[in-house]
Amino acid sequence: MGGTYVFSSLRRPRALASSTGMNTFDALSLFSGGLDSILASKLMQSLGHKVLGLHFVSPFFGKPEQVPEWEREYGIPITAIDVGQEFVDLMAAFPPHGFGKVLNPCVDCKILMLRRAKKLLPVYEASYIISGEVLGQRPMSQRADTLNIIRNDADVREVLLRPLSAGLLPVTPMEESGLIDRAKLRSLVGRGRKGQYALAKEMGVTKIPTQAGGCRLGERESARRYWPILRTFPKPLAPYFDLANVGRQLWRREADTVTGHWMVMGRDYRDNQKLLKLVSPEQYVFELKSFPGPSAVGVPIPGLNWTDEILAEAAACLASFSPKARMHGDAVEVSIERHGAERIISVRPDRPHGFEDNLTWPQTRAQQKIWERTLAEI
Repeated sequence: MGGTYVFSSLRRPRALASSTGMNTFDALSLFSGGLDSILASKLMQSLGHKVLGLHFVSPFFGKPEQVPEWEREYGIPITAIDVGQEFVDLMAAFPPHGFGKVLNPCVDCKILMLRRAKKLLPVYEASYIISGEVLGQRPMSQRADTLNIIRNDADVREVLLRPLSAGLLPVTPMEESGLIDRAKLRSLVGRGRKGQYALAKEMGVTKIPTQAGGCRLGERESARRYWPILRTFPKPLAPYFDLANVGRQLWRREADTVTGHWMVMGRDYRDNQKLLKLVSPEQYVFELKSFPGPSAVGVPIPGLNWTDEILAEAAACLASFSPKARMHGDAVEVSIERHGAERIISVRPDRPHGFEDNLTWPQTRAQQKIWERTLAEI
């Protein structure tokens, strides 16, 4: 168990006391960029507390490019925290609290973020953590019992404050010590947003973000992209899921069985540019030499070779997505680059080839359920 935090009623928030340095704060706030995280942070700022927003980033969530805009708009200092590989490891091992309706491990996600925030408390000399959860807003992850599970499993009982629903939750050590005035916290509950909009007006928040969820794991299309990676790679890496967010996802099949050969192909110029920025030296880069068309990346699985035959299939697949290469009516040249070395092969831009779209959502969900049942029997 982590160290014990003692809150002195004599300690004043740093925003009101003499400065102890540019990088010290009273509280670290889980800052997604959604309205609740904004309001929770602004509310504590309004009480004189110096707040730093922690914006967690992974291939599945996070918009670090928006941090400067948020800082200007809401007056909250924010730092981006990469939890990509931690999150992938959590997914690959099967989240202890399971998945939601798609591939979203919401309870374990929150636990992971709170654990990371707790580790950062001494770095910023901060006393407590702010989370913008609203009691009863989400049917699974924001029930009272689930909020307790999250708090206990993350081991943040002594340092976690949920200011938007604090009046309906047990008193925290920060309130007991007098560091925070409980009477000035809120008692928001349920899925309605009137209370949030009223608080936004009170806090001077005029730019209201949309309610749409910001996590790709709750989207069926994204789940289709991610699932084969989780089940095919012995140790999936976070950059694989960055690739999965781009373009077409094609997996090689023989007799309806996935062989494990994965190719990501751009749909347009923008996709092509993204892929070329994400590629790593051990991966294969496929490009047409004399015709416009997509770029593609072949991702090798440890211990599984890309033979000359499979490379030719992948090259033919790439060429078949170029209208001008198909109109050419003859073999075309495709460049294959890996580890800085290039080879050129000639292929016909024909279909069918061995690479096909990944599973449909119903197929993905069925396999996920089998995985869950298998683990439950262990």
